[in-house]
Amino acid sequence: MKPEMHDLSERLSELGVTKSALIFKLFIPMLLLLMVLLIAITYLLLKGTVVWGINIPVAWGFAIINFVWWVGIGHAGTFISAVLLLARQEWRSSINRLAESMTLFAVACAGIFPLLHMGRPWFAYWLLPYPNDMTLIPQYRSPLVWDAFAVTTYLTVSVIFWYVGLIPDFAIAREKTNSKAKQIIFGVLSLGFSGEAREWLIFKKASLLLALIATPLVVSVHTVVSLDFASAGVSGWHSAIFPPFFVIGAIYSGFAMVICMLILLRHKFKIEDLITERHIERSAKLLLMSGTLVTFFYITEFFMAWFGEEYYEIVNLVHRATGEKAWAFWTMLFCNSIAIQLLWIPKFRRNEKLLFVVCIFVLIGMWMERYVIVITSLMDSYLPSGAGNYSPTIWDWLLYLGTFGLFGFGMLFVIRFLPFIPITEVKECKEDF
Repeated sequence: MKPEMHDLSERLSELGVTKSALIFKLFIPMLLLLMVLLIAITYLLLKGTVVWGINIPVAWGFAIINFVWWVGIGHAGTFISAVLLLARQEWRSSINRLAESMTLFAVACAGIFPLLHMGRPWFAYWLLPYPNDMTLIPQYRSPLVWDAFAVTTYLTVSVIFWYVGLIPDFAIAREKTNSKAKQIIFGVLSLGFSGEAREWLIFKKASLLLALIATPLVVSVHTVVSLDFASAGVSGWHSAIFPPFFVIGAIYSGFAMVICMLILLRHKFKIEDLITERHIERSAKLLLMSGTLVTFFYITEFFMAWFGEEYYEIVNLVHRATGEKAWAFWTMLFCNSIAIQLLWIPKFRRNEKLLFVVCIFVLIGMWMERYVIVITSLMDSYLPSGAGNYSPTIWDWLLYLGTFGLFGFGMLFVIRFLPFIPITEVKECKEDF
């Protein structure tokens, strides 16, 4: 091994250790938020969903909004890992591990909400087919069952893809550590990987095969989530553009979260030579592309309502822009469609402070988009007698904020104890940095 390659292995394998003091400081607020999540869930289980702001006709509230938002956050990880791997985009090598880890914890956060929204989460196993004396099977016409299959499949494939990519790095960590306990742990996790040519061939084939399996999930998972809405007869939901609209929106919000994390880690860990300006700028270009497509879908939604002369669709869209929830609609439009236009200028794409602020706007805007879709459509019934309103309670907000503790705690755990930058992939592509 060349001296510079040896130094690179040492540096990447010890990144989390050298910054353990910084990570510990961040662990504390994440633990506090995690405690808030546990308190909110406990109180909900004791009192029931009456503590939320949901009502009739707005029976879907923060739980479904946050479910769709968190699932969307996880999409960029699969896109960076699988789609860009198949496209032979080597610039992904420094950021794919971070994105994959983000996917795991974002999907974990998302899974909490539909389970709790059921009201009786201890019966969640009814959503899956299992042998029972009554020979009962799930109701496959229910969107809730579709979500259960889609999300569990997505999480399973993502975990396998994430773990397989870690195997060579576990082997390196096994050789670098002097601790006997860590040698045993990393030895078990590396599955005896020794770096032989035959093992590398199997590893490369397994990675490509898993990428081929994971790539359709980028489309299928959020397509299934969108069908929860599109299959209903609610005005504002019953639309054929929802599947591609939701998929692009998911990638949009996911890349915004990835860029925020890359910018923070790049400077806090002093790894500007590993996560370079090129990584940031190319991620920003993908953010701009997906943001442009989201804006196109906004325009298409209004155009199709006008062109199809659907009265209730037109009324619903007008009410979104002028009604009591108009603040959410215009916030969504500004954050998702207007703020992103700055990124057409290369100088702004390379300005990390400005790019970070734009990504925060995108995350807020994509949450507002789900709020607008869920709340305003349910508020506007076909009959005046069926109209209603929605106001979230403090427990809605605490549960949502608590999931950031779960997400942040998980990411900090990965950063501290695992190689969050792929050692072997970075060494292979080092000439590109």
